[in-house]
Amino acid sequence: MDRRKKSRKGAYWLIAIVLLIAGGAAFQFLKSGQESAPNKQKVESSKGEEKPPPKKDEEKPAAQELQTTEEKADELIEKMSLRDKIGQMMMVGFQGLEEDDHIKSLIRDEKVGGVILFDRNMQSPGQVAGLTNKLKQEAGENDTSIPLMIGLDQEGGPVLRMRDQVSPIPSQQKLGLRGVPEDVYKIGRLNGDELAAMGIQVDFAPVLDLSNRDERSFGSNTDKAFNLGLQAIKGLNDAKVAATIKHFPGNGRVTVDPHLDESIVKADKQTLETVDMVPFKKMIETQKDNQFFVMVTHVKYPAFDEKMPASISKPIIQNLLRDQLGYKGIVVTDDLDMGAVSKYYSYDQLGYMAISAGADLLLVCHEYNHQVELYNGILKAVKDGKLSEDRINQSVKRILTYKLENVNDQPVSPSNADQVVGSAEHKRTIEEMK
Repeated sequence: MDRRKKSRKGAYWLIAIVLLIAGGAAFQFLKSGQESAPNKQKVESSKGEEKPPPKKDEEKPAAQELQTTEEKADELIEKMSLRDKIGQMMMVGFQGLEEDDHIKSLIRDEKVGGVILFDRNMQSPGQVAGLTNKLKQEAGENDTSIPLMIGLDQEGGPVLRMRDQVSPIPSQQKLGLRGVPEDVYKIGRLNGDELAAMGIQVDFAPVLDLSNRDERSFGSNTDKAFNLGLQAIKGLNDAKVAATIKHFPGNGRVTVDPHLDESIVKADKQTLETVDMVPFKKMIETQKDNQFFVMVTHVKYPAFDEKMPASISKPIIQNLLRDQLGYKGIVVTDDLDMGAVSKYYSYDQLGYMAISAGADLLLVCHEYNHQVELYNGILKAVKDGKLSEDRINQSVKRILTYKLENVNDQPVSPSNADQVVGSAEHKRTIEEMK
């Protein structure tokens, strides 16, 4: 009996010892598991989960609404006075190689939207670059700070500003006879590069009038005029310069120079639409509106309007160019100082008549008094109810939208202009075409 008790007692002790050992091992196992869990989390987080998840209200930054250029233009228009808007619709010329009091006043007080240069303003590439810098700075100091557009007529051949300094660009007639699109592109590009180097952003070229006798035309073939004109536009655009197709609806049949007096084209409507207008129609149909402006001539076309020259004709600008052809870009008048219109209408009439007809940008290239009279005539027409401010806003929106998207008002380097304009490389390119 005693032996059995002793045996049971020993077994109890053995079981107790085993349970103690097993319990200790389990405790150590659980402890090591808890300690390794954070390390495991760190390893996993190093594979791309390092940052803690964001709080609900911090998940994404507040989305910023992106304004379109048109919305920016609308916002600007709301802040502009009527006087400011009218100024944006004018491109004016002035006398001299430096800013004079007249041009300073027009930029500061009338807030004119553009300046056109002529030989009288141009002596050397560096001087022109310095002049355009000052003009842009003058506009930049206005409360609206809307960029100034600076343009000129640089067609080549007989119409070449600062001829003794720029590259000897051949006439469109010569390029048309040669008939090589690549050459026209090269000329357009080097011309654009020279203009851009001097701070000029708009060229009133190419001419799309059909004529075999006019040096300013590519010829009388409609397809050639369109194709070569397109290459000229592409060359200018690639240099960040706006092109202008002119003189809508076509000056090829003109016998009297519109600079001097009234001129009338008596061709019938079908002929004008199927011949003279074809290069313009194709350009508008196939290209974007912001690649070029359309300049409207002062010539009369009785087939469309028996009374008014094209530049102040609603049937031609609004009904034909805008509605029928679908052009939505900037319409610019030819110089309103030209005899074809200035002999028959006063300046205080011409401005609001052109705008009523559908024009956006009015060229007044020579006389300060004429510019002020035209500006005041538009202002008075709005106040008298002859012209609505909504109509003004339509044009200003086109101009501002174009400027915001395309016009660079940064200063240019006069020394760089001296190197680029008339460079040996440009002259060599032209020489190789002969």
